[in-house]
Amino acid sequence: MFLCWWLSLVALIPMTISINPGVKVKLTTKGIEYGRQLALASIQQKLKTIRIDDMSGKVKVSRIGKVKYSLTNLKMVDVGLPEATLNMVPGTGVRLSIGNAFFRLQGNWRVKYLIVSDSGSFNLNVNGISIGEHTFQTWSKLAVQSVQQYVENAIRKAMQKQICPLVANAVSDLNNNLKTLNVLAKVDQFAEIEYSMVASPAVSTTSIDLSLKGEFYNIGKHQEPPFTPAAFSLPPQINNMLYIGLSSFTANSAAFVYNSAGAFSQYITDDMIPKASPIRLTTGTFGVFIPQIAKQFPGLMMKLLVKTVKTPIITFETNNATVQAFATATAYAIQPNATLSPLFVLNLDSSVSARVFVSGTRVAGALTLNKMDLTLATSYVGDFQVRSLDSIFQTVLKWVVIPTLNVDLAKGYPLPTLGKMTLVNTQLQVLKDYLMIGTDVQFKG
Repeated sequence: MFLCWWLSLVALIPMTISINPGVKVKLTTKGIEYGRQLALASIQQKLKTIRIDDMSGKVKVSRIGKVKYSLTNLKMVDVGLPEATLNMVPGTGVRLSIGNAFFRLQGNWRVKYLIVSDSGSFNLNVNGISIGEHTFQTWSKLAVQSVQQYVENAIRKAMQKQICPLVANAVSDLNNNLKTLNVLAKVDQFAEIEYSMVASPAVSTTSIDLSLKGEFYNIGKHQEPPFTPAAFSLPPQINNMLYIGLSSFTANSAAFVYNSAGAFSQYITDDMIPKASPIRLTTGTFGVFIPQIAKQFPGLMMKLLVKTVKTPIITFETNNATVQAFATATAYAIQPNATLSPLFVLNLDSSVSARVFVSGTRVAGALTLNKMDLTLATSYVGDFQVRSLDSIFQTVLKWVVIPTLNVDLAKGYPLPTLGKMTLVNTQLQVLKDYLMIGTDVQFKG
């Protein structure tokens, strides 16, 4: 028996056209072998559901005459697929070939001639029927042998009618699993990420390479950023089943989306500053460095508004991920009637390091402040030395702004996955212009 499964990857996932992908996925020979095992397990399970109805009839036996027979309680007890190969067909797809498939059934037989009868059990495989141990009368041996070939052919035909539809059904299930790629994955209330294919899969003799869009969008508003993805390629790797390359374009498209949505804007009040800190958001504290604040607004609480003024820039270099942020910090005095009186506006440019890691099937991160530069944009209280406020804003960034961002970054962003896929033995490298994730996979359910 020979079964061929041709998988046309192009038809499995909707495609869009782009200049370059933001995300690349490579399935290695190790991953392809795991796919072969999954395919065979699925096909085996389907084939084990074959059911053969009871059979009965008459066969003319030489020197005896017409012999009645019946086969009952036929059950499939084993399916073997000893010769199964998964071949990569460059430029076309994947071919799964199964040769010398083995089926074994058990059942009961009974033959009768006139008033004489005999019965027993049997095992049936694709190569023939073997009768279980039994003491036969001379006529019974002859009758069983005569019936054997006739019954074997009948059972083979009954099985063949079911095998092809069951295999087609198994392949359909596998194709449906492949279609579960999270082409458009919601991230949060601000963003979603698109993983549609931007080119046909590249199938070689050793791997399958997918090119995915890998672009963040505001939910319900697909606005392209003012930059495009640059070409990049994954280095040859064989240790893991799967490799995922996330370009700096993908990361920067996320920054563009969140900045456009106003997500990088935060009001900061004194209760958000650690109680142990000597720095408080009061006109008294700021009055130490800017005396005119204490004179004009004595004894008042303050509030800061920190927000980005343009999209942060994310850069990947070997073993180093950094974010350049461009923001303003506006200081307000809170009047007794809750009115906000503006005091000054500072330009706040900062550089932060990003630690990137994989959590489940999501890529996550954590930020650490590298440096910060303050310059005066506007003052409503006269001239003052901006550098005197460095310690205050270092505290604000380290203890409030960055921890708030890290809470969201720790939730992570979905990677391209299929169905109930989990990642194991995962490693992440920061390379020039992209992140590379190497991982093995497991499917459950």
